[in-house]
Amino acid sequence: MDYKETKAAVSTITYDKKEIEAQTENIYEAISIIAKRATQINNDLKTELVDKLDEFATYNDSLEEVFENKEQIEVSKFYERLPKPTALAVEEWLNNKVYHRTPETE
Repeated sequence: MDYKETKAAVSTITYDKKEIEAQTENIYEAISIIAKRATQINNDLKTELVDKLDEFATYNDSLEEVFENKEQIEVSKFYERLPKPTALAVEEWLNNKVYHRTPETE
């Protein structure tokens, strides 16, 4: 999924409990699924950010010179402005974009 094009909330908002639990009929199960998805999203974003920042890395043994790279700062700011992984996961959940199953019932 392209996390940059999402319409998830950037700040904290209140969700309707009935909407959250509608797919599973159990609020705790729904929150557990959303939390697991948020962890996956967080890992994806972290990997992507580290890969982009590695492009700007300079391997230098000298501590005397620290360069401020404007592109690196812009990339970092862009990722800071993205919605939090939990907001992205809730947005996916409410739009039925999260696949989940319960092995006990299958």
